[in-house]
Amino acid sequence: MSEEKLRVGITQGDINGIGLEIILKSLIDPLMSEICTPVLFSSQKTVGYYRKALNLEELNFNPIRDFNQLNTKKVNLFNCYEEEIMIEPGKDTELGGRYALISLEKACEALKNNQIDVLVTAPINKHNIQSDAFKFAGHTEYLADKFTGKQDALMLLCSDDLRVGLVTAHIPISQVAAAITKEKIVDKIKQLIDTLQKDFNIRKPKIAVLALNPHAGDNGAIGKEDDTIVKPAIDQLKDKYQVYGPYPSDGFFGNQTYKKFDAVLAMYHDQGLIPFKSIAFTDGVNYTAGLPIVRTSPDHGTAYDIAGKGTADETSLKKAIYTAIDIFRNRKLNAEISTNPLAFSKMKHE
Repeated sequence: MSEEKLRVGITQGDINGIGLEIILKSLIDPLMSEICTPVLFSSQKTVGYYRKALNLEELNFNPIRDFNQLNTKKVNLFNCYEEEIMIEPGKDTELGGRYALISLEKACEALKNNQIDVLVTAPINKHNIQSDAFKFAGHTEYLADKFTGKQDALMLLCSDDLRVGLVTAHIPISQVAAAITKEKIVDKIKQLIDTLQKDFNIRKPKIAVLALNPHAGDNGAIGKEDDTIVKPAIDQLKDKYQVYGPYPSDGFFGNQTYKKFDAVLAMYHDQGLIPFKSIAFTDGVNYTAGLPIVRTSPDHGTAYDIAGKGTADETSLKKAIYTAIDIFRNRKLNAEISTNPLAFSKMKHE
């Protein structure tokens, strides 16, 4: 398979957060234009503000309004809008959400039209982006609806040493127990195994499933869900797959049992993301698994408290770009192998 340079679409995120700072810091690295063709969905005026504010004016863009103008040897800037807008680093504003959505919509349109190959999203504010066009808890749900018509994608946090998927994602903690069913856990385990095989080239993944309740319910003394819902879901699949649990979350991460597994399935957002970010905050990546497209993002938010100060760390965004490229190529290779396994078998033995 040829190692072609992929077209990586990057959304600007909230214009008042650290999104554009970490994007510019990432794209100024000459390596980026060597390994891919970056396409930033923003505007020359907005990017110009941050180039000047962050003293990164040596970073040059190829401005485009049509993908026929794409330059595969440069960093491209797709102009999503022409007007000059008020940028207020560190502030939660209606404009921040409106222009984050404009960037996201233009990038998704390009992805659907095969004008970019993968999507990397900078952080949004889940409150100020809400509108008639965006009534979702976050990127994960929006993209699942946009590209499948359903909201059942798997939120998967990835680093070199740890992968954590979620049964439930952006819902209030008061609704978690009611949202967890045996069928949903089975479905998420299957999604997790499928993405590990197709997107990460792990042939026989070993999965750990976390318990919902403290101490996995202590035989029903602290909740019955682990005995009546979680364990039956694991039992249904363990004859076919390497699935184990339910493990109490505190001890599982405390004694580093996670190192024995290819991935972990957590029951709810903070159960999985608190330990993940404690272990891999600077280089973690959020990947939306189970979609026909490849989308990654850094594993942090808008960080209004440091926005505009020039101190944001771009490592997670860089890793998101690298991960998107790797997943796209892994997925393509596995699709080719599945279509014509004989050809790849011959290549292996020649």
